[in-house]
Amino acid sequence: MKVIGITMGDAAGISPEITLKAFENVATKNMPLVIFGCAETFRRQNQIMAITQRPLVCIDNIADADFSSENIHIIDVPLADPAALEIGMVQAQAGAGAYRCIEKATEFAMRGEISAIATAPLNKEALHLGGYHYAGHTEMLAELTGTEDFAMVLYTDKLRVIHATTHISLRKMLDTLNPVRQKTVVKIAEDFLAKIGEQGAPIAVAGINPHAGENGLFGQEELEIINPTVKQMKEAGSNVYGAIPPDTVFLQAYEGKYAMVVAQYHDQGHIPLKLMGFHDGVNITAGLPFIRTSADHGTAFDIAGKNVAKCDSILESIKLAVKLAG
Repeated sequence: MKVIGITMGDAAGISPEITLKAFENVATKNMPLVIFGCAETFRRQNQIMAITQRPLVCIDNIADADFSSENIHIIDVPLADPAALEIGMVQAQAGAGAYRCIEKATEFAMRGEISAIATAPLNKEALHLGGYHYAGHTEMLAELTGTEDFAMVLYTDKLRVIHATTHISLRKMLDTLNPVRQKTVVKIAEDFLAKIGEQGAPIAVAGINPHAGENGLFGQEELEIINPTVKQMKEAGSNVYGAIPPDTVFLQAYEGKYAMVVAQYHDQGHIPLKLMGFHDGVNITAGLPFIRTSADHGTAFDIAGKNVAKCDSILESIKLAVKLAG
């Protein structure tokens, strides 16, 4: 049985709420799911919002779970002081707790006790306040697993985007642009597409400059780095195209011309994906030893604890984790 671990994320945001709501959806019925999180926090928030009547049961080992029951199984990762948690506020204990949940779930995944991790949103400021100075889930999981070659994928049924860079400034992105990273990301994209049954599907590499540089008129990066790299990969057998002007490539992919787009920087890929699939988009870390998916939105402190958050994205991330885990 391919068990999926769901990490709590930031306990002060909407993460516990949307996780419990996902368990109430018929799509997750009898799925082998285990939460890695603070059991007291989940019980307190469920008591406030009355999301589910299913029993929240702590287990120590995956073997203790009974997935045919109504139980919601939790590997307890307690907060430092659950009673002091302030819903809707950035705070150190919530950030530290989010990290410990990821750490615990990763331990289980590396031992093969769970096959995939679906992560609920965390807050980067709280994470840093808690003493864990990562840019986000992607970098954290890469370090915890010792993974060197990885990339962030944003996924919907009609648009998939993989990022050459993510949480760095635009200035640094331009300074670090190089053929090795371009080749690595295309290879990760090829492996990912093969994993979802689309081996050899066309991949587009977005340019950086307006009109992909217009033959050097608006910038040299395409002529000097991206185009020669794509040419080399095509000659080696990759079904890759580029540099494609970034103002049209995402629409072309959305309409089916390309199976995936290589975005060069964070917002280049995030803006079109979130415009076209904000509620059902899924964030995936490709290249890890196990499957990792995530809701493609933040902690939404402004609506935390009000029982109005939608669970669509975390639900889609759970369903995709089950699918990819096979």
